[in-house]
Amino acid sequence: MTLYIRRESSKLWKRFCSEITTEIGLLAENWKYLVAGIICQYIHGLAAKGVHYIHRPGPTLQDLGFFLLPELGQERSYISETVFTSVFVSFFLWTFHPFILKSKKIYTVLIWCRVLAFLVACQFLRVITFYSTQLPGPNYHCREGSKVARMPWPKNPLEVLEINPHGVMYGCGDLIFSSHMIFTLVFVLTYQKYGTKRFIKLFGWLTAFVQSLLIIASRKHYTVDVVVAWYTVNLVVFCLDKKLPELPDRTTVLLPVISKDRTKEENHKLLNGNGVDPADWRPRAQVNGKIDSNGVHSDNSINGA
Repeated sequence: MTLYIRRESSKLWKRFCSEITTEIGLLAENWKYLVAGIICQYIHGLAAKGVHYIHRPGPTLQDLGFFLLPELGQERSYISETVFTSVFVSFFLWTFHPFILKSKKIYTVLIWCRVLAFLVACQFLRVITFYSTQLPGPNYHCREGSKVARMPWPKNPLEVLEINPHGVMYGCGDLIFSSHMIFTLVFVLTYQKYGTKRFIKLFGWLTAFVQSLLIIASRKHYTVDVVVAWYTVNLVVFCLDKKLPELPDRTTVLLPVISKDRTKEENHKLLNGNGVDPADWRPRAQVNGKIDSNGVHSDNSINGA
């Protein structure tokens, strides 16, 4: 038993080191895309904070989802956040599975470049929509009478550039469309394409649907915020997926040989005398006309010889 554990641990360590080497090479080539995506996440956070300054609380708008779904209450608002956190952590861990598991289909660096591209495009559209029209927030802390429904104007420019983690949970005004649904749907769509377990794909879509209902029942968003997220994110991912270069397939046993390496290999075979195609061993037509290319004897007497 101890010998088996040592052997498997050694294999796991070698696999991990090999994957580290591969991913470092990919990171050296694509780091600028990851940095740009992270910077855009920061800008999106600043935009969500900025719209809170101009938010004005008011009566909650009439909403079909609020009419159909019972209100969970402020004390149960953590349920939707728990589901979202589970989705986020699960997807994050899945993107690093090539470092441990033997069966792998993705590269961690490349998959995150793709995911960040999807997120940035959706968030860009989101910022445009919630700055175009400010709706009174339906969440409990955004209603009239709440102390945090309005954010006081900043006292200095540096205060604008600060991202307060408290504001992620208690922001107001950034409604259309739901940021939680952007992340959830991007993660589910990515696993739908690159994941391998069918039941996890089905469970992911079910979780996204349940997450939508929980967001509405928690009164964190209007129904329109969730509905717009569903078709916008799907359309954005569909369009960008056609434009972005496809990820290399890691499931193939034999890697494609580039033309330069192929030429070197063919030259090496020719020098060793074993690089001739089997079709080239067929009998060739001789100058004196004894044998033609099909192996049929020819008679030179026809030519009067």
